[in-house]
Amino acid sequence: MTYSVEVKVMPLKELLDPQGKAVIGGLKNLGLQSVEDVRIGRNITLQIDAASPEEAKAIAEEASKKLLANPVMEYFEATVI
Repeated sequence: MTYSVEVKVMPLKELLDPQGKAVIGGLKNLGLQSVEDVRIGRNITLQIDAASPEEAKAIAEEASKKLLANPVMEYFEATVI
C-alpha cells in the first residue's frame, strides 16, 4: 500500500535562523509589530510503498536521517497523513 508521509524539517531551536530573522524584519517594516518570532523550515511529502503506516514512517525517518535533514543544524518530525 502507498502511504503519504509528511516530514517537517526545522532549524534547531538553539541555532540562529537567518531566514526567519529576515522575514521578521520585513514583517516589522510592514507594520506587523505583534509578530515576535519566525522560524523558516521545509515541509516534504513522501509517497512510500510499505506494508504498514509504521513501516512507512520508519522509511521516512531513515530518509530524513540520511538525506533530508542535517542533524547538526536541524531536527525533523515524520507523520503519516
